[in-house]
Amino acid sequence: MTGRAATAVLPAALRAWFGLIAALAALGAGALGVLYAGHSEPGTADRWVIDPTADSVRQPWRSVALATDFLGEPAGSAILILAAVAGCLLLRWRRAAVFLVAGVGITVVTATLLKSLVGRTIHGDDNLSYPSGHTAFLTALAVVVALLAVGRTGLGSLAGTLLVLAAALVAGSAMGWAQVALGAHYPTDVLGGWCTALVLVPATAWFVDRTADRLARRTADAGRRQPR
Repeated sequence: MTGRAATAVLPAALRAWFGLIAALAALGAGALGVLYAGHSEPGTADRWVIDPTADSVRQPWRSVALATDFLGEPAGSAILILAAVAGCLLLRWRRAAVFLVAGVGITVVTATLLKSLVGRTIHGDDNLSYPSGHTAFLTALAVVVALLAVGRTGLGSLAGTLLVLAAALVAGSAMGWAQVALGAHYPTDVLGGWCTALVLVPATAWFVDRTADRLARRTADAGRRQPR
């Protein structure tokens, strides 16, 4: 693969769409963070989705929820990241490997920092809950993989955007359901984690592309200036 169109991790056809999506997601995550800052109980929107007095999900769905939750734990997330990075390296797409690690890593770190900033808790003052880091992680990973798939297949603007949003929705819904079912998060925590990923992954993709292209131009310019 040669040229920006073949190597960009944020395809040109998707840049405008995901600029808008990231902006809307930032507004959503920010509004929820302000609304529930310092709270320790489910809000009105949470009570529409769950019964706060209900027990955790029962078998066999509890096992499914626990298995899904494992994907967001350190061991499970490490397995997913290593497998995805290995795939990028096998394809000799180093920019994609950097984007994958940076996009997911920045999203998880930001979600962790936001928890302390917002200060919302569940099941006691020590359990910070907004936004859901597990949901942010799996959504971010799904968005990264979907963006890379769009870049490899050359899908158009509409089809590519729909594919990435579908991947984000499936991953976020699966992990979000597990977190709510296990009583680890409120539904609005899940939504906040989902929005966090949709803000940071496209931004990271743009930054990785911009940085990699600048380095490539510098390398090319240096090569042309060398005496022959």
